[in-house]
Amino acid sequence: MHTLKAIIFDLDGTLIHSAPDLQAAANKMLAMYDRPPLDLSVVISFIGNGVEMLVERSLDATGGYDAPLKQSALEAFLTFYKENMTTLTRPYPGVVSALQTFSDTGIRLGICTNKPSGPAVEICDRLDLAKFFDVVSGTEAELPRKPDPTPLLNCIKQLGAAPDEVIYVGDSAVDYQTTVNAAVAFRLFTDGYLNEPLPAVGEKDRFDDWSAHGIPLTW
Repeated sequence: MHTLKAIIFDLDGTLIHSAPDLQAAANKMLAMYDRPPLDLSVVISFIGNGVEMLVERSLDATGGYDAPLKQSALEAFLTFYKENMTTLTRPYPGVVSALQTFSDTGIRLGICTNKPSGPAVEICDRLDLAKFFDVVSGTEAELPRKPDPTPLLNCIKQLGAAPDEVIYVGDSAVDYQTTVNAAVAFRLFTDGYLNEPLPAVGEKDRFDDWSAHGIPLTW
């Protein structure tokens, strides 16, 4: 039996529904190059591997790109997104009360996301979520990102826990593979941005309602 010492969460598609603001920034960026806009479902399918990959996929889906175009588009996307990171973005229903419940038990909480660190921290501040987290870990240039286990293991270390004392909660195959690589227990939020089946994740490790979050304190 393991006792849970910390819970670490993905951000986009797990704690927050951020796709509408990401879609708005992507479409504003595409309009600069006379590209057609993307539907929300398409943008959701591009989320999970970081902002750079979202921009690459958006450009690829609307006509392709070369290196200079990609760099220009990435800079434009980041500018547009920074202007409206929480215009439409909201925590999923039940998230705030679930985080309060976890916090009240004394469990340490963290975020490990492929979103850049600056926006991740700012969004948590704007949505009044930052108060729940001891660590908010996003990506930095030239450093490994999920599914490489390094960001998650570093987050665990900052929380003063060991891998077998932690559960990671995510919504994607990237999140799941990160936990496999880090040897960390996983819970799947199925109402997020999951874009492919995850048959290796059993029913007891899935949940679709934060008010019945299904994250045990021992396992």
